[in-house]
Formats: sequence, structure tokens, C-alpha cells
Amino acid sequence: WRSRRIKTFLREVDERSGTGEGALLTMRRASGLVPLSDFSDKVAEPERLRHYKLASSGQVVMNPMQAGNGMFAICYTPGLISPDYRAFELTDDADARYLIALFKSEAMRATFRAESKGLGNGTAGFLRLYPERFGSLFAPFPPPEEQRRIADFLDAYTAEVHRLIAAKRRTIAALIERKRSIITNRLYAISDAGSPPSPINPDWPFRAIKRIANVSFSSVDKHIYEHERQVRVCNYVDVYKNDRVGLATPLREGSVTEVEYENYALKAGDVIVTKDSEDWKDICVPCLVTDDIPDTVCGYHLAILRPKTEQISGEYLYFALLAAPTTWQFHKAATGITRYGIGKNEIGAAVVPLPPRTEQDEICHALALELESVDAAKDKVSREIDLILEFRDSLIAAIVTGQLDVREAAVRVVEGDDLADATATDEEDMEDALDAVD
Repeated sequence: WRSRRIKTFLREVDERSGTGEGALLTMRRASGLVPLSDFSDKVAEPERLRHYKLASSGQVVMNPMQAGNGMFAICYTPGLISPDYRAFELTDDADARYLIALFKSEAMRATFRAESKGLGNGTAGFLRLYPERFGSLFAPFPPPEEQRRIADFLDAYTAEVHRLIAAKRRTIAALIERKRSIITNRLYAISDAGSPPSPINPDWPFRAIKRIANVSFSSVDKHIYEHERQVRVCNYVDVYKNDRVGLATPLREGSVTEVEYENYALKAGDVIVTKDSEDWKDICVPCLVTDDIPDTVCGYHLAILRPKTEQISGEYLYFALLAAPTTWQFHKAATGITRYGIGKNEIGAAVVPLPPRTEQDEICHALALELESVDAAKDKVSREIDLILEFRDSLIAAIVTGQLDVREAAVRVVEGDDLADATATDEEDMEDALDAVD
């Protein structure tokens, strides 16, 4: 294989719309360059998009501010892209699918991170890989026919991975519903269809969340500024994937002002919920903070529910939020078409049954024992997904850098299986989708 400078097989093109007409495209880590209308009901006026760039079929598109995170994609549908994106035409007999897999490999991503430069003074959150530097970098460049064979193998292999992960995520969904059912039966009496839910103990009153907890929406974004306080940030995916976060939970680095730290620093007993989502069923997914975590804050697209501990414990609030009648209130209050959200007032207005504090502790203890096997099974499947994705990334990196020869290999894809076409996107696509329309 030859090692060639990227500019010898990719040429930047900068064609502006002028009219603002056309489909507005956005980039996702896993699903690539897709119409924004797939994720948002917001419509931009053509006048605002006149200076946007045109992307044509077959071009390779890069997000310079996220190159180190593998934000490259092939344009399959012509449309408009952000002026910050960069579009490249293939100037050689190269396979764009191979190039995308190469640029997403950890080795190339590390190179892109090292070559990215900050904008302004001390704005690490605004690192950018400039096209001139990108083009001067060397990359492995197999013969075109080998690129095609590698890309064909990776397409088939990735379809199998998607199929496997989709099946495991269905298992997780079933386990979550089992957990919800157990909690609901512990807190609510079984009622006739159409009847309003009632506490399993008629002496327990309903209380609005705003009466028993303080609700706040975080404004902490992902940008890192050297002049701000350096912290760890509990982001959307951390809450979505975990039932609990604590000292041992791996979190990303970030920075905040002192006012933001005062408002959004996490404390033991806090319950964090998702306040935005592409799917209304993912509104107000809760996560319990189990420890006082030094220098750690709640990130964007999330709400902090801080219990008034004389009335309710954080653990009981977490369980109460997972009960079916509570989630129904949140889903009913969520608004949107292709992107959903819920307001602070709507969260605060939802009601939960409130036993005395001593009974809350007894209920939490009983639920912890009853849910132990369900949580263990869910965690096991989640770890399996992480290992599958880790192995996928390692295998692709070995293939695109020539360490593993797959020219004669093949992967069987099951025809006619619904799961074979399921999109097993990385969870970070969720945050990409939310961030893109803010």
C-alpha cells in the first residue's frame, strides 16, 4: 500500500447555494449526512440559507470542529450543508466508503486531534482541523480495487453488527419494561381499565414534584474554556445509559463558570432526567446520583430534580419517576413532532404517591432486592453492546490500515430479516441530533 497526502485524492470544493433552496443536511457520528428534517420540525427560511454550501452525491464531507471525533460522511443525497462543513471531491479512483472508515479509525482521529488548532485565546472547545493541514497529512491508500473489496466487506460486517445490537437493545427494552412493571406494582393499586391510578396504600397522598423537589434545567454545553473552572460533565448519554452515576462513572471533561457550578454541581440524592429527545418515550428517563461527586456538573438537555429530603429521598423519587403512571404524565406533557421536549412547569406538575419517609426507605430496600436480577441482566447486555462496538472499532481500524487482510473474506447477511436493516446507531447520535437543532 502507498502512503499519500490526503490532498492528492481529495479536492475541496466550495459552492454556495445563492438561493437557499434544497434539503438542509446535518451530520451524525453513526448515521452520516442526513436531512435535518428527519430529526427536527424546525424549518429555516431560504433567505437564511443562501450562504450555505452545496453538497453533491459522492462527495466526502467533514465537520472540521469534530474531525478528531470522526465526523466524516459521504453525501448520498444532494443538499445544503453548514458553511462550517467542508466538502471534498475524489480526485482519484478511490472508494469514498473506504476513506470514511479510515478517517473514523482511532489512529486517524488521534492525528486529526493533534493537528487541530484552537480558535481565539484558550478555547479548547473550538478546536478546528483546517483543510490545508488536513490535506497535507499522509494516509494509507491501497489500490482502488482493494479499497472496494475492503468497503464491501465492511458494509456487510457492519450490517451484521447492527443486526446483533438491535436484538440486544430490544432485550434491554424488555428488561426496562419489566423493571417498570415491578415498581408500578409496588407503588400503585391495580385498577380497572380507564380508571385513574391510585396508591397501593390509600393513606399515601399524591404530591406534585415541584412541592417535594427543586427542578432546574442545566445550561452547561460541551465547550471547554481555559479561563473557566475545569470539571467533569454528566451528559445526556450518561443519564440515558445508566440507572445511577457516582464516583466510579466515567464522564467527559468540561468547563463552567462559577455561577454554573453553583447551580448545576451534582450532589448525592439528585435525580437527573432527560428533558429533550427524538422519541417521546425517552422523555424524563431518570438517573440517580449516588455520591457527592467533586467538580462534576449536570450537562445540557437534562434537568436536575433535587429532593427536599425532609419529605422524600432521592432513591424513592427515582423509583417513583420510573413507575408507569408517572412516565405517562411526562409523555402526555411532551411537545414536538420529530423532536420532543418538556418544560420545567410540566415536570413540576407531575404527581407521585408520597409515603412517610420511613416507608419510603422500606420500599426502596424491597425494590432494590426485587430488581437486583433485572438490573444485573440489563447491565450485562449493555456491557455486551459496549464490547461489540469496541471490537468493531478495533477490527475496522486493523482492516483499513492493512493489518488484517479481508480481500477474500465475506460476511453473510440474513436476507429478509427486519433486524438486518435496523440502524444500531451509537448513543452519541442522540446528542448530535439534539445539539444540531438548538
